[in-house]
Amino acid sequence: MGVVSVPEAGHPDRLRAPGRRPRVVLVDVFETILRVSALRSRFVDVGRPEHECELFFTRALRDGMALTLAGGVRPFADVARAALRTTTGHSLSEDALDHVLSGFGELPPYPDVEPALQALARARIPAYAFTQGSAGTARDALDAAGLRTYLRGVLSCEEITSFKPPARVYDWACRQVDVPGDRVALLAAHSWDVHGAVRAGLVGGLATRLEGAVPDTVVRPHVAAEHLDEVVAGLIALPA
Repeated sequence: MGVVSVPEAGHPDRLRAPGRRPRVVLVDVFETILRVSALRSRFVDVGRPEHECELFFTRALRDGMALTLAGGVRPFADVARAALRTTTGHSLSEDALDHVLSGFGELPPYPDVEPALQALARARIPAYAFTQGSAGTARDALDAAGLRTYLRGVLSCEEITSFKPPARVYDWACRQVDVPGDRVALLAAHSWDVHGAVRAGLVGGLATRLEGAVPDTVVRPHVAAEHLDEVVAGLIALPA
């Protein structure tokens, strides 16, 4: 894949990372590794329709991104709690809010995740969970899912008071793993997350199982396939 210049507002023009096999892979957590739709039953538990689950999570992500742009963003837990109140029409007690939100620590994994992480381990490519939620919640959920042993660590952009996808978030993550950005891959099921990573100079791997295809509005990922294990196979197959 050729190297092309990708301008980014507020940052020097960056070169698109060449399509090379990554030395490290960052894996998004919510909806890439763990299935947020499992929270639907908790909405029913507190007397709310289960379809509010998707609206709530989408609103939480939107609000976190908007507050990141505007300045003064709060931690994911605070943003999610406010989004849950709004989504449910301010009808839930604090205990009911706690019941729904505590489900983030018990989310089940998608079936394509363990094969993907196993393939990275066999290829000796270190993998890190990369979340905008709290690192502690992600660790609890990954432990409960039996997946944390495949991961070198859990990185949370709460440490730099930001949500994805500004470039500084991916730059920070690359510094944490001590590998240049063009040799780090971001693996996610959200095209906007992969878009942000590619524009920041990382290798992008998109699992299209949520969105069905690569949207026309994002930069092309280096590898795209329906399932996470297929994307990992594509990343491993890239030239060294």
